[in-house]
Amino acid sequence: MKTLRALWGSTHPGPALVVTALSLALGIATGLDAARLALLVLSVFLNQVSVGLSNDVIDAGRDRAVGRTDKPIAAGVASVRLAFTVAVTAVVVSLALSAVLGFGMLAAQALFLAGAWAYNAGLKSSAVSLVPFLVSFGIFPSFATLSAAAPALAPLWAGIAGAALGAAVHLTNVLPDLDDDRATGVRGFPHRIGARASAVLAVAGLFVGAAAVLLGPAGGDLGRVSVPGWVFAAAVAIVAVATGIRALVRPPDRTVFRLVMLAALLLSAQLVATGSALTG
Repeated sequence: MKTLRALWGSTHPGPALVVTALSLALGIATGLDAARLALLVLSVFLNQVSVGLSNDVIDAGRDRAVGRTDKPIAAGVASVRLAFTVAVTAVVVSLALSAVLGFGMLAAQALFLAGAWAYNAGLKSSAVSLVPFLVSFGIFPSFATLSAAAPALAPLWAGIAGAALGAAVHLTNVLPDLDDDRATGVRGFPHRIGARASAVLAVAGLFVGAAAVLLGPAGGDLGRVSVPGWVFAAAVAIVAVATGIRALVRPPDRTVFRLVMLAALLLSAQLVATGSALTG
């Protein structure tokens, strides 16, 4: 049980569950039947298990170097070999479940996983560390629409919202670790532009995502936006402002990342509450 808890802790369970919840909300907004919805959600959950575990496996040496005792793999509670085996198994099963939903979903899932694993394997230390998040989260809304009986890519506005949120996720997730990362040779995009600029860009990403979800389903016509749509957009705007203030006036911590995750959940809930089906 101790090993299982350590493995679960190494999946980054908070973000993993949020992303899984996003897939559930997007599937409901798309109108998936129960069977397809279950396959979608399980495939995304395993996707996130693999991404989280691979991150901690690859970073185990760096985490030990900076004394990250909160990381179970770095602390030796779970072995690198076991965690890597579970991560690879999760990838295989995730792709297998995606294949049941169709070739399009399989291709989208593979693209997401390739981007996430490439980031973990080395792109996090490059100037283009933002790109995997733009690509993976940009394709994420299409997971739901490609899982439908009549598969199709999600509308452009949904992809823009996903990419913008992905950028905000990356920029805020690394803020508390900037110094530790620099000490171990990690110098991605946020490290190069600094904490303040990263925070500002993250807030901008939240506003772009909110605008896309607000205006996209209405065809850009403000008059067609429903009252619930405005309410959710206002809530996201409040969260975005809070994120910026928190990041700029206090030392970086996990709160700003949690606020971004909250904004993502609000946007997905907006799609469900307003009946804005991704399939149009």
